[in-house]
Amino acid sequence: MLTVISPAKTLDFETPVQTKKFSEPSFLSQSKQLVTILKKKSPAELSKLMSISPKLAELNVDRYKTWKPPFTEGNAKQAVLAFKGDVYLGLEAETYSQRDLNFAQNHLRILSGLYGVLKPLDLIQAYRLEMGTKLENKRGQDLYEFWGNRITKALNEELSSQRSKVLVNLASNEYFKSVQPKGLKADLITPVFKDYNKGSYKVLSFFAKRARGSMATYIVRNRIDKAEDIKSFDVDGYKFNDSFSSDTEWVFTRKAD
Repeated sequence: MLTVISPAKTLDFETPVQTKKFSEPSFLSQSKQLVTILKKKSPAELSKLMSISPKLAELNVDRYKTWKPPFTEGNAKQAVLAFKGDVYLGLEAETYSQRDLNFAQNHLRILSGLYGVLKPLDLIQAYRLEMGTKLENKRGQDLYEFWGNRITKALNEELSSQRSKVLVNLASNEYFKSVQPKGLKADLITPVFKDYNKGSYKVLSFFAKRARGSMATYIVRNRIDKAEDIKSFDVDGYKFNDSFSSDTEWVFTRKAD
């Protein structure tokens, strides 16, 4: 069983890490192609392309100027420990033991606009490139066309060595659009988190993002490799709701006391 999550815009390259283990991203040659394009962008062009402030644009121009393999512990950081954001508040990877990290390395993947697919311990350098960015490239008009079927093929290769041929989608819609479900050689399950709000159950973005991270950690800490065991997830008051769920969309609901 393999679980996919999204990356985060917020990064932390200052906090020391609890592991010396690391790996290398599988798609670095493709990442270099994208960085080559991005290095040619002025701050104003980057600001418009990414809909970010001039200050953030300047920061990312500097990031891409200095982005350069080989990645080492001195100039890069393990992906799962570098990303910070709502999903990663729930993930709490900084509290993982080495055994947790080992399991995550085999069963958790992070989708990325720049790096394609990341293992948790893959070293990355700081960047900002959301999957939905319309960055023109030799393969098309945006990153979905750039990555094409590469991400799906990579996930299939990973799934081929898994005992349970199931992909658990805990990524956002923007990132999961980089995966081609019809090309997956696995069953696909998408957990959805809903909170009771103003008389009905709704997806509330902040809480849903945090819950996706919490579920990823629940899978890691409980060494889950059978999809059915996910239904026992009960973190922060969420419970599996059979009446709201389908075969492929598993809904977890929470009602405030």
